[in-house]
Amino acid sequence: QVQLVESGGGLVEAGGSLRLSCAASGRTFSSYKMGWFRQAPGKEREFVGTISRSGSGTYYADSVKGRFTISRDNAKNTVYLQMNSLKPEDTAVYYCAARGDVCSGSGCSTPIGYDYWGQGTQVTVSS
Repeated sequence: QVQLVESGGGLVEAGGSLRLSCAASGRTFSSYKMGWFRQAPGKEREFVGTISRSGSGTYYADSVKGRFTISRDNAKNTVYLQMNSLKPEDTAVYYCAARGDVCSGSGCSTPIGYDYWGQGTQVTVSS
């Protein structure tokens, strides 16, 4: 079992930055590929990006590529989502998720396949 807790959300003006954190406890964190998703009111959960178990590889949705960066610190059991140049359309609840199986690229972009989820943290970007 893995428990995930997100933090760092809040209200920011368009063009600003936020860094989300996702702290994991339980089984070996480094054995899980980690993903970030987001969900806006009335919309389906949307893929943001993933990071490999070692942290050497990342994959992003086109909507955030060049603005968002995912990193992880396996010694601290934490994954991060650095969000720059935020836009009002980035407003959503952001979730981190962990999966133990093998996937790559767009194969990791659906919520199905992720074994564990955090409770989410709200990000609101004002115009």
